[in-house]
Amino acid sequence: MSIFKNGIFTRLFLASLASQLGTTIGNMAFAFYLLDRFAHQPNLAAAAELMYALPTLFVFLFTGVLADRVNRQKIAIWSDWIRAGLTVLLLIAVFYNSLFVIFLILFLRAGVSKFFAPAEMAILQGVLQKEEYQKAAGLNQMLFSVFMIFGMGMGALAYQTIGIQGAVVIDGISFVISALLIQWCRISQEVNLPNGPAKMKDLYPAASLRDFREGLLYVGQNKLLLSIIIGFFFFGFINGALAIIPLYSMKFKLEPEHYQWYASLFSIFVGIGFIIGSSIGTMIANKVKPYVTIIFGLFVTGLLIGSMGYISNTWIYFLFTVLTGAFLAPLNVAFAGWLPSIVDPKLMGRVNGLIEPVMMLAQSAALGVIAAISPTILPSPDGIYLLIGIVLLAVGIYYLIVLPALSRKNEASLSTEAEIKA
Repeated sequence: MSIFKNGIFTRLFLASLASQLGTTIGNMAFAFYLLDRFAHQPNLAAAAELMYALPTLFVFLFTGVLADRVNRQKIAIWSDWIRAGLTVLLLIAVFYNSLFVIFLILFLRAGVSKFFAPAEMAILQGVLQKEEYQKAAGLNQMLFSVFMIFGMGMGALAYQTIGIQGAVVIDGISFVISALLIQWCRISQEVNLPNGPAKMKDLYPAASLRDFREGLLYVGQNKLLLSIIIGFFFFGFINGALAIIPLYSMKFKLEPEHYQWYASLFSIFVGIGFIIGSSIGTMIANKVKPYVTIIFGLFVTGLLIGSMGYISNTWIYFLFTVLTGAFLAPLNVAFAGWLPSIVDPKLMGRVNGLIEPVMMLAQSAALGVIAAISPTILPSPDGIYLLIGIVLLAVGIYYLIVLPALSRKNEASLSTEAEIKA
């Protein structure tokens, strides 16, 4: 808990908590509202989910670039204030049941939200000590896990008690609280503007594309960093697979009569596993090399997921689900905590801005592969679990070969730089 002695981190953590709480309640309540109010169009709930994800394709070129060129604290603050203002418009659109305006505002809010994370992560890199990065990643992972477990329940409770208007109000208030908490942080100019004040010519689309290309080249030339970004790709691949495969298992094998109920339990059990694993990942952060956690996690997770297709008892399946979450979480903590320790602060925004589109691409690829091979090539989900397990084991072998050497090379390079500065 010593990390909370850092006042800036505490405010940023509470801001993230407030923002995620409001967004989770609002998004879940919105799904129930669409299913109730427009029951004859159940596809609208899926369309709403698309409005949360689709903006990534339109803004990913600029989110990281702006986080490196413009005051990072102001980006985070204005992201919250703009979303709060859009939420007021959303409340009006809900009152008039204007679907077009509702979906437009959801799209715009999601687009604005994409600018928040690169700026916040870049600030955290500057205000935390190197040994605290993985602790912060573990705490953020635990926060994500809590919302994974209770998100649907909180959304349902809000919708049933205060209605969609009340849930949207909570959503808007959460952005205001987040903005105020970040505004109360005293962050040095060196952290906020590592590349110095931006000029207008630096913000033109052509300049932004040039900066984005510079970030890509930076990642491509740093083999260790490239390996970590590849790790996020495979983490996105796992997320995509686990979003649909449990539903197949319940529908066609384990619980065909009540598959909706048991499929919803999956997210609760994997969330429990993530909380356990995040706690473990945070405790061992400074005792075990990140690559050891990553390699071990990939091997064990590969074996667990590969075995899940051959389980015929629902509760044993859920036991394996908890174990999978418990080993996946430290793996993610290791990736997220290792990243800021090897990235130049002047390029942190651009590097972090690559992660979400990479993970989104991986999730889409996983869903596309599953759609393509099922049920023609692999008629049952059992083979898909085995395929995912084999992929993870192959990645684990690759990392076993390359990561230890790359890590030692990076540590030697940092030591040399420190000696030169001294």
